[in-house]
Amino acid sequence: MSDKRKVCVVITARPSYSRIKTALKAILEHPDLELQLVVAASALLDRYGTAVNYIEKDGFPIAARVYMVLEGENPASMAKTTGLGMLELATVFDNLRPDVVVTIADRFETLATAVAASYMNIPVAHIQGGEVTGSIDEKVRHAVTKLADIHLVSTRGAAERVRRMGEEDRKVFVTGCPSIDLAAAICDDPSLGFNPFERYGGVGDLQQLDNGYLVVMQHPVTTEHEKARQHVMETLEAIYEFDIPTLWFWPNVDAGSDGTSNGIRSFREKYRPKNLHFFKNMEPSDFLRLLYNSRCLIGNSSVGIRECSFLGVPVVNIGTRQHGRERGSNVIDVGYSKVEIQEAMQKQFSNGRYEMNRLYGDGNAGEAISDVLAKAPLEIDKRLTY
Repeated sequence: MSDKRKVCVVITARPSYSRIKTALKAILEHPDLELQLVVAASALLDRYGTAVNYIEKDGFPIAARVYMVLEGENPASMAKTTGLGMLELATVFDNLRPDVVVTIADRFETLATAVAASYMNIPVAHIQGGEVTGSIDEKVRHAVTKLADIHLVSTRGAAERVRRMGEEDRKVFVTGCPSIDLAAAICDDPSLGFNPFERYGGVGDLQQLDNGYLVVMQHPVTTEHEKARQHVMETLEAIYEFDIPTLWFWPNVDAGSDGTSNGIRSFREKYRPKNLHFFKNMEPSDFLRLLYNSRCLIGNSSVGIRECSFLGVPVVNIGTRQHGRERGSNVIDVGYSKVEIQEAMQKQFSNGRYEMNRLYGDGNAGEAISDVLAKAPLEIDKRLTY
């Protein structure tokens, strides 16, 4: 019988993979740990980029797959998907018998993971707790913090917030964010080195990227889901009028994503824009190279706050989705109007590349996380501290 700790990591969405990839590698290679990888929810679905394909390509063995996404892209479907996730993940945990379950960030599926593990008396390790964000993510992140037994946070500020929520100092570890590990790895040779259209296909005219291009990643805001179509239309018009080659990535599976997707399709059919090309997903390292070589990232993805800060990429952050999150000087925050977006874009074009900011880590988070998971006491009892 193996004495290795069985570490069950649950990946439920496209961005979660880049947030954990280097930690997966470190866990897999650690002499005292055994990786049990569960891939679930939108990470399995083609319409959201089939992240599971990249996970398999990178050589990570998958212990279980959990299909749990209910169609609808509205608040009710998010709640029901969370419920289905608790049902299915409880069965998976019962079969795998992990010593600790790792859950990532603040998506609603993350809450399903934490609840299922907690009720089965399995210690929960939470990555990226203690951060401040907008939307429903704020509630979910802090709810998971209270369910978690080990806190693997990205910044000192996040660690302090977790402690202020009543968590014991000895259970809070500042590891940095594993996605910064991937960003650090490309800094020595950040050249694009591949043709994104040949490698990833996508939809839209092929672009000439040598003279500069933009990247857009805009998700619906769950607490403003009924305005998702209106919001993305403002961004589409702003980008279209600049007539710069633009690589646009499909939204996450959140309430309002149908509105975002519908807005994109309607705009594409009406204007036939020559400067826009749409992708579902890319391998994490390829995506970061694409970002590094872009003139600016526009949208509301946390990648603009985290990885782009480290890489020095200018960002125009739209709306409330990232409200309150710690950020570097590379970010200009704007509302949803076309005029605000265009004015901020113009400023970022003038500013150019920013200096590297190590707020979210220095490139060693994966190994730090695996070391904590190997050595930290595995406890399930907790009391509110003051």
